[in-house]
Amino acid sequence: MKPVELIKLPIKNEMELFEEKFKESMLSKVPLLNRITYYIVRRKGKQMRPMFVFLVAKMVSDGGFDERTYRGASVVELIHTATLVHDDVVDDSNRRRGFFSINALWKNKIAVLVGDFMLSKGLLLSIDNEDFDLLKLISIAVREMSEGELLQIEKARKLDITEAVYFDIIRKKTATLIAACCGIGAASVGANQDCVQQMRKFGEYIGIAFQIKDDLFDYTEAEIGKPTGIDIKEQKMTLPLIYTLNNCTKKEKAWLINSVKKHNKDKKRVKEVIAFVKENGGIEYTTNQMNDYKNKAIAILNNFPDSEYKKSLLTMIDYVVERKI
Repeated sequence: MKPVELIKLPIKNEMELFEEKFKESMLSKVPLLNRITYYIVRRKGKQMRPMFVFLVAKMVSDGGFDERTYRGASVVELIHTATLVHDDVVDDSNRRRGFFSINALWKNKIAVLVGDFMLSKGLLLSIDNEDFDLLKLISIAVREMSEGELLQIEKARKLDITEAVYFDIIRKKTATLIAACCGIGAASVGANQDCVQQMRKFGEYIGIAFQIKDDLFDYTEAEIGKPTGIDIKEQKMTLPLIYTLNNCTKKEKAWLINSVKKHNKDKKRVKEVIAFVKENGGIEYTTNQMNDYKNKAIAILNNFPDSEYKKSLLTMIDYVVERKI
């Protein structure tokens, strides 16, 4: 059985029902919108975020569940989908998960409006049902994701990202939404504030480990669905490169910065940068950082009694750091 199927096993029925509820949450009186949202639903990904909501909800409540949990998962998925649609416009990307993106098929103007529609649907789902605690958790995530994206754009221009700024960016860009999923899962079944914050922290640690793993792919030769060196070509400062820049001679640092700034489209030069980062401990250091966050996440789970839901979350942690794509 594939890892994702194994993780999903204790919440299989909930996930199936969730798909129906998620489709309902996107319905509109505008035929064009329904056509586009139908296209989005049919090309769904692994749905890791709703899985986090359900597994955390069941773990902290000893298998309990609530209609609020479905709403929380729908809100998360609506907001997440809205950000992906907007991201494709920002990045001028024509593909998403191997299919044409919304902006490629319906142009930027419609894509932005579809993203806005999904964002408002998510917010209204919480407001209409007075799930204000869940709304607060997701709203914090939306604010931080926007800040993270803008911080990365600002810093990328100068290539002056420190390790502290790098972690701030990935915490906001990637980890904050997974943190919201876990916080919402706990809050949806009436967990106390301490538990909600603990689960938010758990989600944050997994999210950071997830993004570090993504950054490591840039230095991997395996078939992962994206070519190696793509981050360097796009002048993205990731942890392997930041560490190497901070731990080499002035001359080597000047060569590295010059390579990323002015020769990032030169395949031979990009390969040389990748080799230099590997030789100077950038990969080893980054892998150790990723494993530190993995262990922090496990330490939080160890505060909870053993259950099939906790076991699935532990499998999820392993999957995040060991996945091949």
